[in-house]
Amino acid sequence: WSLPNAERYALQYADGRQTYITESNRGEIKNGSILRLTTSPDQEAERLYSGIQSNNSDVKTDSLKKLASLSQDVTFAQEFINRNGLKQIFYIVEEGNDTGEMLAHTLKAFMELMEHDFVSWETLSAAFIKKIVSYVNMNVVDASVQQLSLSILENMVPTSRLLFELVRKEVTLDRLLTHLQVTNAQLQLKAMALLIALLLAATDAERRDMMDYLREKNIRQFIHKNIIHSSEPLGDEMAHYLYVLQSVSLNLCERRMRTSMDPYSQEQRELLQSLRQTAFESESEASASNFSTERRRSLCAKEFRKLGFMNNSNPAEDLRRAPPGLLALDNMVYFSRHTPNAYSRFVLENSSREDKHECPFARSSIQLTLILCEILHVGEPCSETAQAFYPMFFGQDHFFEELFCICIQLVNKTWKEMRATQEDFDKVLQVVREQITRTLSLKPTSLELFKTRVNALNYSEILKLRQTERLHQEETLAVPVLELRERLKPELLELIRQQRLLHLCEGTLFRKISSRRRQDKLWYCRLSPNHKVLHYGDVEEGVHSPPIESLPEK
Repeated sequence: WSLPNAERYALQYADGRQTYITESNRGEIKNGSILRLTTSPDQEAERLYSGIQSNNSDVKTDSLKKLASLSQDVTFAQEFINRNGLKQIFYIVEEGNDTGEMLAHTLKAFMELMEHDFVSWETLSAAFIKKIVSYVNMNVVDASVQQLSLSILENMVPTSRLLFELVRKEVTLDRLLTHLQVTNAQLQLKAMALLIALLLAATDAERRDMMDYLREKNIRQFIHKNIIHSSEPLGDEMAHYLYVLQSVSLNLCERRMRTSMDPYSQEQRELLQSLRQTAFESESEASASNFSTERRRSLCAKEFRKLGFMNNSNPAEDLRRAPPGLLALDNMVYFSRHTPNAYSRFVLENSSREDKHECPFARSSIQLTLILCEILHVGEPCSETAQAFYPMFFGQDHFFEELFCICIQLVNKTWKEMRATQEDFDKVLQVVREQITRTLSLKPTSLELFKTRVNALNYSEILKLRQTERLHQEETLAVPVLELRERLKPELLELIRQQRLLHLCEGTLFRKISSRRRQDKLWYCRLSPNHKVLHYGDVEEGVHSPPIESLPEK
């Protein structure tokens, strides 16, 4: 356009972030974009650098406001930083006493400039950091200043161990909890962001200590009541922070989950014995006191078998697999101590069933603990974008253990509904996994609601849902697939018929149930080769496939 001193001008988007047009981004201009002619980034940087040093407070405030807006642009930010502009910002913060609008614009400009990663956070002076910390710890200060100060500290924490320790020491958890209790949603959000940054940057031991302290202060109940159930809708950012807090808390179980049982540990052996004693002590201890060591050991093995341990003579072997390791033992002990009636009912009810139909408590508990760890992603690193938290998690202190207590009773209920035997163990636990995941997907707000819904989702309901989903899936199949299936159907049905007849001809061994419900006799039934007559008769123990001539009844 033949402008005099053309280098002093530049094109800039008129809308949105008002980015400057440069050689590197000119190809991104879209048809319909509105551009305006404005002062070049270097001229603007020079002007604002002078403006923020003005003795006139109005000029200084306006310059800082414009600086905060333009600093989003990388070209301008580089020009301003090259003029040592950050040094001037540090000076305004370190030496100034203002805690209002001017300071808010200064901190906003600083945040935007630091976003471009031209300068390391580790270069910040102790005086600057101290001043930022003081704004967080002040009781009477502009809310926007506190929000920006919390954001600055949040960005500092992950960059170095030194800065993490400094922030953790200067900004106490109590102070952050105070900020979480305000009605200002943005201040609440920034306080949560800093809390999460501190938790993620901490070592395992520090994180455990911090979470213990937060538990003492009832942070979960507060979040459940004042954030999740507040009148304001929950934003994506807060949802992510709640997901991370849930994940960090659940990952405290990882150490126990990955630790196998040590058969030489007195403490672990006592926990294991407590399970047996809680279930059977009253009936066995008095009589066992007069028994020999060998007899007592035999009685213990019998009781551990009733408890559902696979290796009843040495039950510690069942807990050598990690995961779920000692976490399974912790859950069983928690269930036996906090719901003793339900625990005794589970064990005694199953120890009185026929051997093949009893639901093994210990084996089920070990597998259920593993399933819960997988569903809740225990031991997995936090996702940087996920927002999938469970509202009921924040309504309960011992969430994992309480969830286990509900689900282990669900295992027993589903076992009975399926009329399962030991051979069906994996199938039952697969259904239980489905019951849990389907109920969790409904995001129940409390464990009580989860319990009600998961118990309502019985085995017959699961079968109905599977059938509905299968039909829906079939409806969406392509026409050629449906045609092929119809063509193959007669052949497949004939194959199934032949397979069933073959199985009937081979025969099956059954237990004969007497009038006293005892299963002490066996009988065998098989189909004749011409597929017309069923032959059956009593057989001895150990006979697997008797000839058809030895079966007198027809």
